Amino acid sequence: MTSEVVIDVQQKEISIALLEDKNLVEYQTEQRSASFSVGNIYMAKVKKLMPGLNACFVDVGFERDAFLHYLDLGSQFDSYEKYLKQVKSDRKKLFPLSKATHLPDLKKDGSIQNTLRVGQEVMVQIVKEPISTKGPRLTGELSFAGRYLVLIPFNDKVSVSSKIKSGEERARLKQLINSIRPKNFGVIVRTVAEGKRVAELDTELKILLKRWEETITKVQKTEKRPQLIYEETSRVVALLRDLFNPSYENIYINDEEVYKEVKHYVTLIAPDKANIVKMYSGNVPIFDNFNITKQIKSSFGKIVNYKHGAYLIIEHTEALHVVDVNSGNRTRSANGQEANALDVNLGAADELARQLRLRDMGGIIVVDFIDMNLAEDRQLLYERMCKNMQKDRARHNILPLSKFGLMQITRQRVRPAMDVNVEETCPTCFGKGTIKSSILFVDQLERKIDRLVNKIGIKKFYLHVHPYVAAYINQGIISLKRKWQMKYGMGVHVIPSQKMAFLQYEFYDSKKHFIDMQEEIETK
Repeated sequence: MTSEVVIDVQQKEISIALLEDKNLVEYQTEQRSASFSVGNIYMAKVKKLMPGLNACFVDVGFERDAFLHYLDLGSQFDSYEKYLKQVKSDRKKLFPLSKATHLPDLKKDGSIQNTLRVGQEVMVQIVKEPISTKGPRLTGELSFAGRYLVLIPFNDKVSVSSKIKSGEERARLKQLINSIRPKNFGVIVRTVAEGKRVAELDTELKILLKRWEETITKVQKTEKRPQLIYEETSRVVALLRDLFNPSYENIYINDEEVYKEVKHYVTLIAPDKANIVKMYSGNVPIFDNFNITKQIKSSFGKIVNYKHGAYLIIEHTEALHVVDVNSGNRTRSANGQEANALDVNLGAADELARQLRLRDMGGIIVVDFIDMNLAEDRQLLYERMCKNMQKDRARHNILPLSKFGLMQITRQRVRPAMDVNVEETCPTCFGKGTIKSSILFVDQLERKIDRLVNKIGIKKFYLHVHPYVAAYINQGIISLKRKWQMKYGMGVHVIPSQKMAFLQYEFYDSKKHFIDMQEEIETK
């Protein structure tokens, strides 16, 4: 199996696609101005106590207050509070964590009103982004994640990932980390640390310690509250940190700044793999070049087709996700209804496992498979689903088919499900339902080009249009494009883009920056 990562960097958002054998299996898109991010640490203020929930709402500086439960304060909350007072008492010299005293663990049966007060400052970390009407979820037990290790202040334990099965390797890693970790810091050893040398682990531990020192220095130096004191690494690097696999063959990026950032990160964690990071400089949009745009448009939405005419219907509700499996108009199997149902269900299991990763669906997922009479067929379907989900990084649990033919799946939910709306408001009529005559569309484009070249002064640019429109503009020996180049200069480039609607267009300058040339009035 070949794995590739393709990163599309635009002015307003960054999209990351993971391909396995050229098939899209994971997709993340995030606004560059996004406020919340899992892993960010804040010095925040308690806004409101909720004794009935044994929780509180915390102001982290955004529109929606965050939620912090008493049990999420962490066993070392009192130790943190005392240490923060010592840090804030001296603005010049940082009080080292190694000299901090451990106070008794917080009682598990305690209450929020006896522990916190309104207006109190707390150091908290986001563990779950806002989902639907809920604000972000917080924890008081801080952690700094690296590729091989996770550093936990005020903790003296060394834990090794349960996925490392070798007893000898687990003992080696535990002994190794105990010999290099500083006092008052705990460490979780991640699965990818298996077989790594002490030098690699020590280097990462020092990087994580430096992050902690920079975070606590911000608390010491500033009084502004609430305040972001530690920001998780960029979305691209954070995703790669969790996703990165030595089996990756290529990482393609279409932005020079992000390319350098990713190249630097990959060089740090896997120097022998630095050459897989490649700068994409083609004129065709990067997602079109790797056939990702088409896969996104066919894989999202309510109805998802898979092999031989069968399809899934996926519905999202506040409480759960519901999936219905339909055989559609597929040809019946010569072996009878039971064999046909098994074949459709096995195909649905393959597609559903991909959809869960692709949409990052979390919480409860209920799947209504086609009824099967034979117990061995139901067991075969359950085993197929379990096998398909082995590649999923999110924690999950799968139950066998119930007597009603339903399969229940729970999957870890950290951020909202990725739901790309493939049915959008028409960009050429802005939802009005009327547009200018299609035959006049190229005249409209020429007026825009004339304005760009002769009034704005941009001589070299890229015009992105629907592939059908691009074919019309490029057709013939003396094509429309050639006429434009003779009239406005050779800087006119016409690029077919699969993400464009039929009469939609976008202009980009020579540095691939978007130029807004569209006006709503032109559709009237």
